[in-house]
Amino acid sequence: MTLALLFPGQGSQAVGMGAQLADAFQSARDVFAEVDEALGQKLSVLMREGPEDQLTLTENAQPALMAVSVAAIRALKAEFGFDVASAAYVAGHSLGEYSALAAAGAISLSDTARLLKLRGQAMQRAVPVGQGAMASLIGPKTDLALAEAAAAAGLEVGVCVVANDNNNGNIVISGEKAAVDRAIEKAKELGARAIPLNVSAPFHCPLMQPAADEMAAALAEAKIVAPAVPVVANVLARPESDPEVIRRLLVEQVTGRVRWRESMEWMATEGGVTRFVEIGSGKVLTGMAKRIAPDAEALPLNTPEELEAFAKG
Repeated sequence: MTLALLFPGQGSQAVGMGAQLADAFQSARDVFAEVDEALGQKLSVLMREGPEDQLTLTENAQPALMAVSVAAIRALKAEFGFDVASAAYVAGHSLGEYSALAAAGAISLSDTARLLKLRGQAMQRAVPVGQGAMASLIGPKTDLALAEAAAAAGLEVGVCVVANDNNNGNIVISGEKAAVDRAIEKAKELGARAIPLNVSAPFHCPLMQPAADEMAAALAEAKIVAPAVPVVANVLARPESDPEVIRRLLVEQVTGRVRWRESMEWMATEGGVTRFVEIGSGKVLTGMAKRIAPDAEALPLNTPEELEAFAKG
């Protein structure tokens, strides 16, 4: 059975996430303590107790989600002897790519936490609140061609692109608010449902270039080594292990499309993956995996019981 480890992105955060891991495993508590120290804030308390509106802030949600994923990976190894290198690939949705790289040993936990804190702040700074927007196009008729047509209609007004190609039936567009509003109208004409997203900035579009520039400067200073297993990069939808290429791709990822459907399709076909395991908070990627690669097994791991069952299975 060929295994791929998946790491969730923003939107999977919830107050209380990681608490069960921390209560059960010293290895998980150590992860949360290291992240707190790296950031100089009690992120672990915010994760456990809230308030939700503070946890949802991009600069908090991104390192928090990574911390839960890495805590689960460390607990799997410390408690059950699971080695990340037994997986064929790791992949993460947007910020989850950093979690994947941390889990695979390419970037240290402390550096990953600091990079994600900065990434969240930089994305927030890049576009004044209210000027950007994102929308989810959903429904059985929603595919990449429909989303591209909707975004093209938006482009007549301003910046508008496909930001996340999650799976057929769930594609996200991003850009200037007026352009996204026009794209929503077009998507509805073409037979999709369109839901404006409650986000603080228009992620994964050209408006994020100032954030990409900030991340380029920070990543230039970061130590990146070859991951224990290849990471299937968002912007390529292909595996990569070269540290310098990974560094460049993490910069491109800020403005680039999250090619999740293609990444999953590649792993399930070319990569021969038969089992997808989502490590961390929530089970959004598990649901996507079941839609994109229905012949593969997909399961979430975020409780001590789930970790133990997986390790012993």
